[in-house]
Amino acid sequence: MLDLKFIRENVGLVEKALKNRKTDLNLDIFLELDKERRALLQEAEGLKHKKNKITEEIAALKKVSKPADDKINSVKELSQKIKEFEVKVGESNKKLAKMLLEIPNIPHSSVPIGLGPKANKLIREWGKERKFDFKPRTHIELGEMLDIIDFPRASKIVGSNFPLFKGDGAKLVRALINFMLELHTKKHGYMEIWPPALANRASMTATGQLPKLEEDMYRLKDDDYFLIPTAEVPITNIYRNEVIKEDKLPIYYTAYTPCFRREAGSYGKETKGLLRVHQFNKIELVKFVKPQDSYQELEKLLEEAEEVLQLLKLSYRISLLSTGDLSFSAAKCYDIEVYSAGVEQYLEVSSCSNFESFQARRGNIRYRKKDIGKLEYVHTLNGSGVALARTIAAILENYQQEDASIKVPEALIPFMGGQKVIKSV
Repeated sequence: MLDLKFIRENVGLVEKALKNRKTDLNLDIFLELDKERRALLQEAEGLKHKKNKITEEIAALKKVSKPADDKINSVKELSQKIKEFEVKVGESNKKLAKMLLEIPNIPHSSVPIGLGPKANKLIREWGKERKFDFKPRTHIELGEMLDIIDFPRASKIVGSNFPLFKGDGAKLVRALINFMLELHTKKHGYMEIWPPALANRASMTATGQLPKLEEDMYRLKDDDYFLIPTAEVPITNIYRNEVIKEDKLPIYYTAYTPCFRREAGSYGKETKGLLRVHQFNKIELVKFVKPQDSYQELEKLLEEAEEVLQLLKLSYRISLLSTGDLSFSAAKCYDIEVYSAGVEQYLEVSSCSNFESFQARRGNIRYRKKDIGKLEYVHTLNGSGVALARTIAAILENYQQEDASIKVPEALIPFMGGQKVIKSV
């Protein structure tokens, strides 16, 4: 959430950001509502001042036993008017708060201006795409041949776009989770968290999923709870409405969770196999940092996510997202896309974002500066470290052999119990 005073004092900047983000929001209506609210507040304060003055006069009259009936009636009338104004102010506050939640973050000055993926800027590439002396199969074909992924039965259990991993497929999922958690906790200094897989409306609002993305979320019928779309939601909300001690910063948390997304509005996009699923596993990296450190921390976060793919020896590329491709809450975001030989595509497996104080304002997450005792909003960051579904697709397709067996990436062999090959049984 943006600061109301900041919007008021930087109208041109906010309007430009909305335009660059292709956000259809009338800022004039918002500013007029803010103006009306301030006028109501000013009038209410004037009435309170007048009431206090008359109350003092009544007290003075009573001291000398003089009648004060007219003034007492005036106070009653003023009290009623003040109540009416307070109701109007309350209504204006609700409208303004609702509109504030619909205004996206301001893109960082380094973010390329553009309205789609074509405007994204390629930052760097790593590794080489594997060349085959046979026609590589897709992960869908490999999963079926090796009997390690069963999409038809998953569809029978719940519906389309849910995977069912079996045997060595399930073992590969577990190996990847353990491998990434070990890397991030032991080498990168993150504390492991095991959060709830459900979040309430306040938590989803704090991180920016609500109200904008509610149709993409799975919501419980009888409770106002949501299946989490990412561990970013519960982890960021650990400190909602709290003040963190300055010497505790930076705070690094990592978590494995299943993630759930309805992907409403994704129809017509590639939805086969593991490329776009409604439930997927992900290792999340979340940071709470001082404002002056957040962009340095973003680059570090990106490198930590990259290292997963480097150790797996999967070629990838990194793009800096344009203004039109940024998520609602992000000020700056890098996407990491891994190459997958069977489908001959680059697949997004991680987004690393700096939200600056946007989420912290929505969630009221602050820290107290030691030197002056002043409270300031932290900056929050998060990134996938990394998402499993597409990473598994890339491993199967890039490590496949002509007989459809899969060589296990060297980094995963210890987590596969020493197993070096996945083959049909």
